Amino acid sequence: MPSFTSILAAAAAFELATAAPWGPWGGHKGGPPGHGGPPPPKSPYHEIGSNSTLLVELGPRPYYLVDNMDAGPLKDKLNSCKAQPKSTSSFSISHRGAPLEFPEHSKQGYNAAARMGAGIIECDVSFTSDRELVCRHSNCDLHYTTNILSKPELAAKCSSPFVPADPKNSSSMATAKCCTSDITLAEFKSLCAEMEATSLTATSIVPGTPYFGRIGTTPDYRTNMFSYSCAETMSLKDQIALVDSYGLNFTAEAKTPEVPMPFQGDYTQEDFAQQIVDTFNEANIPADRVWLQSFLPDDIFYWLKTSPAFGAQAVYLDERADLTATGYDEAVASLPGLAAKGVKIIAPSIWQLVAPDNATGTIVPSSYAIAAKAAGLEIITWSFERSGPLENGGGYYYTGVNNLVNNDGDEFTVIDVVAQQVGATKIFADWAATVTYYANCFGLA
Repeated sequence: MPSFTSILAAAAAFELATAAPWGPWGGHKGGPPGHGGPPPPKSPYHEIGSNSTLLVELGPRPYYLVDNMDAGPLKDKLNSCKAQPKSTSSFSISHRGAPLEFPEHSKQGYNAAARMGAGIIECDVSFTSDRELVCRHSNCDLHYTTNILSKPELAAKCSSPFVPADPKNSSSMATAKCCTSDITLAEFKSLCAEMEATSLTATSIVPGTPYFGRIGTTPDYRTNMFSYSCAETMSLKDQIALVDSYGLNFTAEAKTPEVPMPFQGDYTQEDFAQQIVDTFNEANIPADRVWLQSFLPDDIFYWLKTSPAFGAQAVYLDERADLTATGYDEAVASLPGLAAKGVKIIAPSIWQLVAPDNATGTIVPSSYAIAAKAAGLEIITWSFERSGPLENGGGYYYTGVNNLVNNDGDEFTVIDVVAQQVGATKIFADWAATVTYYANCFGLA
Protein backbone atom coordinates (compact mmCIF):
# COMPACT_ATOMS: atom_id res chain seq x y z
CA MET A 1 0.00 0.00 0.00
CA PRO A 2 1.38 3.47 -0.79
CA SER A 3 2.47 5.54 2.20
CA PHE A 4 0.17 8.26 3.51
CA THR A 5 2.88 10.82 2.74
CA SER A 6 3.06 9.94 -0.95
CA ILE A 7 -0.72 9.82 -1.21
CA LEU A 8 -1.24 13.15 0.55
CA ALA A 9 1.51 14.91 -1.38
CA ALA A 10 -0.39 14.06 -4.53
CA ALA A 11 -3.42 15.86 -3.13
CA ALA A 12 -1.74 19.17 -3.91
CA ALA A 13 -2.69 18.59 -7.54
CA PHE A 14 -6.28 19.65 -6.93
CA GLU A 15 -6.94 19.79 -10.66
CA LEU A 16 -7.26 16.00 -10.63
CA ALA A 17 -10.55 16.29 -8.74
CA THR A 18 -14.00 16.98 -10.11
CA ALA A 19 -15.19 20.52 -9.54
CA ALA A 20 -18.51 22.29 -9.19
CA PRO A 21 -19.86 25.59 -7.91
CA TRP A 22 -20.14 25.51 -4.14
CA GLY A 23 -23.43 25.33 -2.44
CA PRO A 24 -25.40 26.36 0.55
CA TRP A 25 -23.58 29.34 2.07
CA GLY A 26 -24.01 31.77 -0.82
CA GLY A 27 -22.65 31.98 -4.35
CA HIS A 28 -24.47 30.95 -7.47
CA LYS A 29 -26.51 27.86 -8.21
CA GLY A 30 -28.97 27.10 -10.96
CA GLY A 31 -29.25 26.97 -14.72
CA PRO A 32 -26.86 27.81 -17.55
CA PRO A 33 -25.04 31.16 -17.81
CA GLY A 34 -27.27 33.95 -19.01
CA HIS A 35 -30.46 32.24 -17.82
CA GLY A 36 -30.47 33.10 -14.12
CA GLY A 37 -27.73 30.59 -13.31
CA PRO A 38 -24.03 30.93 -12.47
CA PRO A 39 -21.54 32.91 -14.52
CA PRO A 40 -19.11 30.97 -16.72
CA PRO A 41 -16.84 28.93 -14.44
CA LYS A 42 -13.53 30.43 -13.47
CA SER A 43 -10.23 28.65 -13.63
CA PRO A 44 -9.85 26.29 -10.67
CA TYR A 45 -6.66 28.21 -9.87
CA HIS A 46 -8.30 31.60 -9.25
CA GLU A 47 -7.60 33.29 -5.93
CA ILE A 48 -10.30 32.51 -3.39
CA GLY A 49 -11.53 34.80 -0.72
CA SER A 50 -13.31 37.42 -2.81
CA ASN A 51 -16.94 36.27 -2.52
CA SER A 52 -16.60 34.78 -5.99
CA THR A 53 -17.72 31.29 -6.89
CA LEU A 54 -15.52 28.80 -5.05
CA LEU A 55 -14.81 25.59 -6.89
CA VAL A 56 -14.75 22.52 -4.66
CA GLU A 57 -11.85 20.20 -5.45
CA LEU A 58 -11.46 17.07 -3.35
CA GLY A 59 -8.19 15.66 -4.64
CA PRO A 60 -7.41 11.93 -4.76
CA ARG A 61 -7.72 10.95 -1.11
CA PRO A 62 -11.47 10.25 -0.85
CA TYR A 63 -11.27 8.15 -4.00
CA TYR A 64 -8.32 6.23 -2.58
CA LEU A 65 -10.33 5.52 0.56
CA VAL A 66 -13.31 4.26 -1.43
CA ASP A 67 -11.05 1.98 -3.47
CA ASN A 68 -9.54 0.68 -0.23
CA MET A 69 -12.91 -0.29 1.30
CA ASP A 70 -14.13 -3.83 1.77
CA ALA A 71 -16.69 -4.90 -0.81
CA GLY A 72 -20.30 -4.21 0.11
CA PRO A 73 -23.29 -1.89 -0.36
CA LEU A 74 -21.57 1.14 1.19
CA LYS A 75 -18.59 0.84 -1.15
CA ASP A 76 -20.97 0.43 -4.09
CA LYS A 77 -22.84 3.57 -3.06
CA LEU A 78 -19.67 5.63 -2.61
CA ASN A 79 -18.27 4.29 -5.89
CA SER A 80 -21.42 5.45 -7.67
CA CYS A 81 -20.66 9.06 -6.65
CA LYS A 82 -17.15 9.31 -8.06
CA ALA A 83 -18.20 11.28 -11.12
CA GLN A 84 -20.75 13.39 -9.26
CA PRO A 85 -19.93 17.12 -9.10
CA LYS A 86 -18.91 18.13 -5.58
CA SER A 87 -20.09 21.13 -3.55
CA THR A 88 -19.68 22.69 -0.11
CA SER A 89 -21.50 21.00 2.75
CA SER A 90 -22.12 22.16 6.32
CA PHE A 91 -21.90 18.50 7.35
CA SER A 92 -18.15 18.89 6.76
CA ILE A 93 -16.33 20.93 9.42
CA SER A 94 -12.69 21.84 8.91
CA HIS A 95 -10.82 20.87 12.08
CA ARG A 96 -7.96 23.34 12.60
CA GLY A 97 -7.84 24.06 8.87
CA ALA A 98 -6.34 21.12 6.98
CA PRO A 99 -3.64 19.77 9.31
CA LEU A 100 -3.22 16.43 7.60
CA GLU A 101 -1.03 18.37 5.13
CA PHE A 102 -0.93 22.04 6.11
CA PRO A 103 0.17 23.65 9.40
CA GLU A 104 -2.88 23.92 11.60
CA HIS A 105 -4.70 27.23 11.96
CA SER A 106 -2.69 28.73 9.12
CA LYS A 107 -4.12 30.79 6.27
CA GLN A 108 -2.87 28.14 3.87
CA GLY A 109 -4.71 25.42 5.79
CA TYR A 110 -7.93 27.43 5.82
CA ASN A 111 -7.64 27.99 2.07
CA ALA A 112 -7.24 24.25 1.55
CA ALA A 113 -10.25 23.46 3.76
CA ALA A 114 -12.45 25.88 1.83
CA ARG A 115 -11.40 24.33 -1.46
CA MET A 116 -12.24 20.90 -0.05
CA GLY A 117 -15.85 21.86 0.60
CA ALA A 118 -15.90 22.45 4.36
CA GLY A 119 -19.00 24.53 5.05
CA ILE A 120 -17.76 25.46 8.54
CA ILE A 121 -14.15 26.32 9.38
CA GLU A 122 -12.71 26.25 12.89
CA CYS A 123 -10.60 28.67 14.86
CA ASP A 124 -9.46 27.42 18.26
CA VAL A 125 -9.23 30.66 20.19
CA SER A 126 -6.47 31.66 22.60
CA PHE A 127 -5.31 35.08 23.77
CA THR A 128 -2.04 37.00 23.64
CA SER A 129 -0.29 39.06 26.30
CA ASP A 130 -2.06 42.16 24.99
CA ARG A 131 -5.39 40.28 25.16
CA GLU A 132 -5.92 39.87 21.45
CA LEU A 133 -7.57 36.67 20.21
CA VAL A 134 -5.65 34.30 17.94
CA CYS A 135 -6.21 30.92 16.29
CA ARG A 136 -4.13 28.27 18.03
CA HIS A 137 -5.09 24.81 19.26
CA SER A 138 -3.68 25.39 22.70
CA ASN A 139 -2.83 28.40 24.79
CA CYS A 140 0.66 26.89 25.20
CA ASP A 141 1.58 24.95 22.06
CA LEU A 142 3.77 27.43 20.17
CA HIS A 143 6.92 25.41 20.87
CA TYR A 144 5.66 22.51 18.76
CA THR A 145 3.38 24.23 16.23
CA THR A 146 5.39 27.33 15.26
CA ASN A 147 8.98 28.46 14.75
CA ILE A 148 9.08 30.55 17.91
CA LEU A 149 12.18 28.78 19.23
CA SER A 150 14.17 29.85 16.17
CA LYS A 151 13.58 33.49 17.14
CA PRO A 152 15.83 34.18 20.15
CA GLU A 153 14.05 37.40 21.11
CA LEU A 154 10.71 35.55 21.30
CA ALA A 155 12.08 32.28 22.68
CA ALA A 156 13.37 34.33 25.61
CA LYS A 157 9.76 35.23 26.46
CA CYS A 158 8.55 31.61 26.65
CA SER A 159 7.12 30.46 29.96
CA SER A 160 9.73 27.69 30.06
CA PRO A 161 12.94 27.86 27.98
CA PHE A 162 14.09 25.21 25.54
CA VAL A 163 15.95 22.25 27.06
CA PRO A 164 17.36 19.84 24.45
CA ALA A 165 16.77 16.13 24.38
CA ASP A 166 19.61 13.85 25.45
CA PRO A 167 20.48 11.69 22.41
CA LYS A 168 22.05 9.12 24.75
CA ASN A 169 18.88 8.74 26.80
CA SER A 170 15.70 7.96 24.85
CA SER A 171 13.53 8.84 27.84
CA SER A 172 15.00 12.35 28.09
CA MET A 173 12.75 14.40 25.83
CA ALA A 174 13.21 17.99 24.77
CA THR A 175 11.10 20.46 26.73
CA ALA A 176 9.85 24.03 26.43
CA LYS A 177 6.60 25.87 27.04
CA CYS A 178 5.73 28.77 24.81
CA CYS A 179 2.28 30.31 25.13
CA THR A 180 0.29 32.78 23.09
CA SER A 181 -0.08 34.69 26.35
CA ASP A 182 3.72 35.09 26.51
CA ILE A 183 3.79 37.37 23.47
CA THR A 184 1.86 40.21 21.82
CA LEU A 185 -0.39 39.89 18.79
CA ALA A 186 2.26 41.53 16.59
CA GLU A 187 4.84 39.04 17.81
CA PHE A 188 2.42 36.15 17.24
CA LYS A 189 1.77 37.34 13.70
CA SER A 190 5.54 37.31 13.04
CA LEU A 191 5.64 33.53 13.59
CA CYS A 192 5.35 30.82 10.96
CA ALA A 193 2.88 28.04 11.63
CA GLU A 194 4.44 24.58 11.34
CA MET A 195 3.15 21.03 11.34
CA GLU A 196 2.15 19.80 14.79
CA ALA A 197 5.03 17.81 16.24
CA THR A 198 4.98 14.49 18.06
CA SER A 199 8.14 12.94 19.53
CA LEU A 200 10.04 15.71 21.30
CA THR A 201 13.54 14.78 20.17
CA ALA A 202 15.07 18.14 19.27
CA THR A 203 18.71 18.51 20.28
CA SER A 204 19.15 21.92 18.69
CA ILE A 205 17.08 24.91 17.69
CA VAL A 206 19.76 26.47 15.51
CA PRO A 207 18.31 27.91 12.28
CA GLY A 208 19.60 26.10 9.20
CA THR A 209 19.69 22.68 10.81
CA PRO A 210 17.16 20.02 9.68
CA TYR A 211 14.77 21.38 12.25
CA PHE A 212 12.19 24.04 11.59
CA GLY A 213 12.38 25.82 14.92
CA ARG A 214 9.88 23.81 16.94
CA ILE A 215 10.29 20.88 19.27
CA GLY A 216 9.58 17.50 17.74
CA THR A 217 9.00 15.85 14.38
CA THR A 218 6.10 15.64 11.96
CA PRO A 219 4.24 12.30 12.04
CA ASP A 220 5.26 10.21 9.06
CA TYR A 221 1.70 10.03 7.70
CA ARG A 222 1.64 13.83 7.34
CA THR A 223 3.93 15.97 5.22
CA ASN A 224 6.25 18.94 5.62
CA MET A 225 5.82 19.87 1.96
CA PHE A 226 3.74 22.96 2.74
CA SER A 227 5.77 24.06 5.76
CA TYR A 228 9.06 24.95 4.11
CA SER A 229 7.69 28.35 3.20
CA CYS A 230 6.24 30.39 6.04
CA ALA A 231 2.64 29.40 6.73
CA GLU A 232 0.75 32.45 8.01
CA THR A 233 -0.55 32.54 11.56
CA MET A 234 -4.00 34.09 12.03
CA SER A 235 -5.80 36.21 14.58
CA LEU A 236 -9.50 35.50 15.13
CA LYS A 237 -10.30 38.75 13.30
CA ASP A 238 -8.14 37.62 10.36
CA GLN A 239 -9.84 34.25 10.30
CA ILE A 240 -13.33 35.73 10.42
CA ALA A 241 -12.54 38.05 7.52
CA LEU A 242 -11.03 35.22 5.47
CA VAL A 243 -13.84 32.72 6.08
CA ASP A 244 -16.48 35.37 5.51
CA SER A 245 -14.85 36.20 2.18
CA TYR A 246 -15.44 32.57 1.17
CA GLY A 247 -19.10 32.90 2.15
CA LEU A 248 -18.61 30.05 4.64
CA ASN A 249 -19.53 29.67 8.31
CA PHE A 250 -17.61 29.57 11.57
CA THR A 251 -16.89 27.51 14.62
CA ALA A 252 -14.76 29.02 17.38
CA GLU A 253 -13.57 27.08 20.40
CA ALA A 254 -12.69 28.87 23.62
CA LYS A 255 -9.55 26.95 24.47
CA THR A 256 -9.12 26.21 28.14
CA PRO A 257 -6.29 28.49 29.28
CA GLU A 258 -3.12 26.89 30.62
CA VAL A 259 -2.22 30.05 32.48
CA PRO A 260 -3.86 31.08 35.76
CA MET A 261 -7.09 32.97 35.40
CA PRO A 262 -7.86 35.81 35.90
CA PHE A 263 -4.98 36.54 33.51
CA GLN A 264 -2.89 39.55 34.54
CA GLY A 265 -5.12 39.79 37.59
CA ASP A 266 -8.34 41.00 35.98
CA TYR A 267 -9.00 39.16 32.67
CA THR A 268 -11.46 36.47 33.65
CA GLN A 269 -12.69 33.36 31.87
CA GLU A 270 -16.01 35.15 31.34
CA ASP A 271 -14.17 38.11 29.81
CA PHE A 272 -12.49 35.69 27.40
CA ALA A 273 -15.75 33.97 26.48
CA GLN A 274 -17.46 37.33 26.00
CA GLN A 275 -14.63 38.69 23.88
CA ILE A 276 -15.15 35.88 21.37
CA VAL A 277 -18.83 36.83 21.02
CA ASP A 278 -17.92 40.51 20.77
CA THR A 279 -15.45 39.80 17.97
CA PHE A 280 -18.12 38.13 15.84
CA ASN A 281 -20.57 40.92 16.62
CA GLU A 282 -18.03 43.59 15.66
CA ALA A 283 -17.53 41.79 12.34
CA ASN A 284 -21.32 41.80 11.78
CA ILE A 285 -21.47 38.00 11.65
CA PRO A 286 -24.98 36.77 12.55
CA ALA A 287 -25.12 34.30 15.43
CA ASP A 288 -26.74 31.63 13.26
CA ARG A 289 -23.51 31.43 11.24
CA VAL A 290 -21.41 30.67 14.32
CA TRP A 291 -21.00 27.50 16.39
CA LEU A 292 -19.15 28.43 19.57
CA GLN A 293 -17.49 25.52 21.39
CA SER A 294 -15.90 24.74 24.72
CA PHE A 295 -14.88 21.83 26.92
CA LEU A 296 -15.72 23.98 29.94
CA PRO A 297 -19.41 23.71 30.86
CA ASP A 298 -19.29 27.16 32.44
CA ASP A 299 -18.50 28.69 29.03
CA ILE A 300 -21.56 27.01 27.50
CA PHE A 301 -23.84 28.15 30.31
CA TYR A 302 -22.35 31.66 30.16
CA TRP A 303 -23.20 31.96 26.44
CA LEU A 304 -26.67 30.52 27.01
CA LYS A 305 -27.31 33.15 29.69
CA THR A 306 -25.67 36.24 28.23
CA SER A 307 -25.78 35.67 24.45
CA PRO A 308 -28.71 33.32 23.84
CA ALA A 309 -28.57 33.69 20.07
CA PHE A 310 -25.00 32.35 20.14
CA GLY A 311 -25.81 29.98 22.99
CA ALA A 312 -28.46 28.27 20.86
CA GLN A 313 -25.64 26.86 18.70
CA ALA A 314 -23.02 26.48 21.43
CA VAL A 315 -21.31 23.11 21.26
CA TYR A 316 -20.57 21.29 24.53
CA LEU A 317 -17.34 19.41 23.79
CA ASP A 318 -17.44 16.32 25.97
CA GLU A 319 -14.18 14.71 27.01
CA ARG A 320 -15.37 13.36 30.37
CA ALA A 321 -15.06 9.75 29.24
CA ASP A 322 -11.32 10.31 28.82
CA LEU A 323 -10.79 11.78 32.27
CA THR A 324 -11.80 9.04 34.71
CA ALA A 325 -12.61 5.34 34.68
CA THR A 326 -16.27 6.12 35.33
CA GLY A 327 -16.41 9.18 33.10
CA TYR A 328 -18.18 7.53 30.19
CA ASP A 329 -21.08 6.23 32.30
CA GLU A 330 -21.33 9.52 34.16
CA ALA A 331 -21.44 11.42 30.88
CA VAL A 332 -24.21 9.18 29.54
CA ALA A 333 -26.26 9.65 32.71
CA SER A 334 -25.84 13.43 32.58
CA LEU A 335 -27.20 14.00 29.08
CA PRO A 336 -30.89 14.52 29.98
CA GLY A 337 -29.85 17.00 32.67
CA LEU A 338 -27.70 18.98 30.24
CA ALA A 339 -30.59 19.18 27.80
CA ALA A 340 -32.84 20.38 30.62
CA LYS A 341 -30.34 23.18 31.34
CA GLY A 342 -30.56 24.42 27.77
CA VAL A 343 -27.66 22.66 26.06
CA LYS A 344 -28.64 21.98 22.45
CA ILE A 345 -25.54 20.39 20.93
CA ILE A 346 -23.23 17.74 22.41
CA ALA A 347 -19.92 16.82 20.82
CA PRO A 348 -18.03 13.79 22.11
CA SER A 349 -15.08 12.22 20.34
CA ILE A 350 -15.80 9.56 17.72
CA TRP A 351 -15.16 6.57 19.94
CA GLN A 352 -17.85 7.58 22.42
CA LEU A 353 -20.53 7.31 19.72
CA VAL A 354 -19.78 3.83 18.37
CA ALA A 355 -19.62 0.33 19.81
CA PRO A 356 -19.02 -3.20 18.51
CA ASP A 357 -21.89 -5.62 17.95
CA ASN A 358 -19.97 -8.80 18.66
CA ALA A 359 -22.79 -11.03 17.43
CA THR A 360 -22.70 -9.55 13.94
CA GLY A 361 -19.15 -8.18 13.81
CA THR A 362 -20.46 -4.72 12.92
CA ILE A 363 -20.18 -1.21 14.34
CA VAL A 364 -23.34 0.22 15.92
CA PRO A 365 -24.36 3.31 17.93
CA SER A 366 -23.11 3.38 21.52
CA SER A 367 -25.15 3.85 24.66
CA TYR A 368 -23.93 7.46 24.66
CA ALA A 369 -25.30 8.03 21.15
CA ILE A 370 -28.63 6.45 22.07
CA ALA A 371 -28.94 8.53 25.25
CA ALA A 372 -28.01 11.77 23.47
CA LYS A 373 -30.66 11.20 20.83
CA ALA A 374 -33.26 10.31 23.47
CA ALA A 375 -32.46 13.56 25.28
CA GLY A 376 -33.11 15.52 22.09
CA LEU A 377 -29.51 16.68 21.76
CA GLU A 378 -27.97 17.41 18.38
CA ILE A 379 -24.73 15.43 17.94
CA ILE A 380 -21.46 16.61 16.38
CA THR A 381 -18.23 14.61 16.61
CA TRP A 382 -14.46 15.00 16.31
CA SER A 383 -12.14 14.24 14.55
CA PHE A 384 -11.65 12.05 11.51
CA GLU A 385 -8.33 11.96 9.63
CA ARG A 386 -6.26 12.31 12.81
CA SER A 387 -5.33 8.66 13.19
CA GLY A 388 -2.83 7.87 10.47
CA PRO A 389 -3.06 4.46 8.79
CA LEU A 390 -5.95 2.38 10.11
CA GLU A 391 -4.50 -1.05 9.38
CA ASN A 392 -3.76 -1.64 13.07
CA GLY A 393 -7.13 -0.57 14.46
CA GLY A 394 -7.00 3.20 14.16
CA GLY A 395 -5.88 4.09 17.69
CA TYR A 396 -7.67 6.45 20.08
CA TYR A 397 -10.54 7.64 17.90
CA TYR A 398 -11.63 4.06 17.23
CA THR A 399 -11.37 2.84 20.83
CA GLY A 400 -13.78 -0.02 21.43
CA VAL A 401 -14.10 -0.94 17.75
CA ASN A 402 -10.39 -1.29 17.00
CA ASN A 403 -10.83 -4.99 16.25
CA LEU A 404 -13.29 -4.09 13.47
CA VAL A 405 -10.99 -1.53 11.81
CA ASN A 406 -8.18 -2.90 9.66
CA ASN A 407 -7.82 -0.77 6.53
CA ASP A 408 -7.98 2.90 5.58
CA GLY A 409 -11.33 2.45 3.84
CA ASP A 410 -12.90 1.58 7.19
CA GLU A 411 -12.91 5.31 7.88
CA PHE A 412 -15.93 5.59 5.59
CA THR A 413 -17.54 2.65 7.40
CA VAL A 414 -17.35 4.53 10.69
CA ILE A 415 -18.41 7.83 9.10
CA ASP A 416 -21.47 6.04 7.73
CA VAL A 417 -22.44 4.67 11.16
CA VAL A 418 -21.96 8.10 12.74
CA ALA A 419 -24.02 9.80 10.03
CA GLN A 420 -26.79 7.29 9.34
CA GLN A 421 -27.26 5.41 12.62
CA VAL A 422 -25.99 7.81 15.28
CA GLY A 423 -27.51 10.74 13.40
CA ALA A 424 -24.66 13.23 13.80
CA THR A 425 -25.38 16.44 11.94
CA LYS A 426 -21.77 17.52 11.43
CA ILE A 427 -18.32 15.93 11.51
CA PHE A 428 -14.93 17.51 12.15
CA ALA A 429 -12.04 16.26 10.02
CA ASP A 430 -8.38 17.12 9.58
CA TRP A 431 -8.88 16.63 5.83
CA ALA A 432 -12.29 17.99 4.95
CA ALA A 433 -12.40 16.40 1.50
CA THR A 434 -13.13 12.99 3.00
CA VAL A 435 -16.24 14.10 4.86
CA THR A 436 -17.29 16.38 1.99
CA TYR A 437 -17.20 13.41 -0.39
CA TYR A 438 -19.45 11.38 1.90
CA ALA A 439 -21.82 14.32 2.43
CA ASN A 440 -22.16 14.93 -1.30
CA CYS A 441 -22.77 11.26 -2.02
CA PHE A 442 -25.57 11.08 0.57
CA GLY A 443 -27.05 14.52 -0.11
CA LEU A 444 -26.07 16.04 3.23
CA ALA A 445 -26.03 19.78 2.66
